[in-house]
Amino acid sequence: MQNVTLTVVAPENEELQMLIRQLDEDLLQRYPAEEIFGLDFTDEKVKEIVFIVAYYDGIPAGCGAIRPLDEEATELKRFFVAEAYRNRGIAQQILFELEAKARAMHFRSIKLEAGEEQPEALSFYRKHGYTPIDRFGIYVDSESSVCYEKRLQE
Repeated sequence: MQNVTLTVVAPENEELQMLIRQLDEDLLQRYPAEEIFGLDFTDEKVKEIVFIVAYYDGIPAGCGAIRPLDEEATELKRFFVAEAYRNRGIAQQILFELEAKARAMHFRSIKLEAGEEQPEALSFYRKHGYTPIDRFGIYVDSESSVCYEKRLQE
């Protein structure tokens, strides 16, 4: 896929912010606002998050991030590919890059939260080795949340 370039970006990157707005719009079509778990970009801990933007022929087409949860696990966040760029392998490239970064940072697993209203996302995660787990962290009381985990190293 020579058309795709993955770039680590700062949280304030305009293209990242544009993609996250598109993600939020998509999620608001599927869930009530109170069931959407974004990121607080004003939190100091945002600097601990690794953000990636995928460019397709130079156009920002997707994004993803990993946020440390503890010494063992990181969380996949703000994972999105714009509709016009789906089914081109971009999501897989973003996922593999974030998994590689998590391994390099010595995390043993990646956890994530999604929901039943995102069947394409759940299918994608299962296809790439993520297995269902109990809801964790801020998602424990969220009835619409479905959580998954992939072990990276033992």
